Amino acid sequence: MQMRYPRSPYDQVGDLVWVPRMFDKARMQQNGELDEAYQPNLGIGHDGRCCKFLRIDYEDIKTQIAAGSSDSEALEWCFENGRKPDESDIELWNGFMAKLGWGDKAQEFLSKRKETYGLSNRDDIQTLFQLIEVDEERM
Repeated sequence: MQMRYPRSPYDQVGDLVWVPRMFDKARMQQNGELDEAYQPNLGIGHDGRCCKFLRIDYEDIKTQIAAGSSDSEALEWCFENGRKPDESDIELWNGFMAKLGWGDKAQEFLSKRKETYGLSNRDDIQTLFQLIEVDEERM
């Protein structure tokens, strides 16, 4: 059986990258479909950054998803109970997340992950989003 992956980190809901992926992982975990490799990072890492950005708790996201909320409904709940970023905030968030690992504090982490995955020779992988895309066979 082929492994099912969460959506691409580049996918958007409410113009925000990463959010649909975070929702997917919560849904997949709830349904017992999330590969164990994803389990240790639920609610931390990029999920944690996203929750801090929206000023919500990851456990509350899981609760919204378990209640059957669609992506739009769950995001609206985040806006009502955390913060609703404006257009400038969204532009900064998307740019930061899409480029994380490219000449910044996460570059060393990216290099180590590439080495772990046997991808040290892949100079085309310059961001964490790109690494996810390669690892999940979309790039």
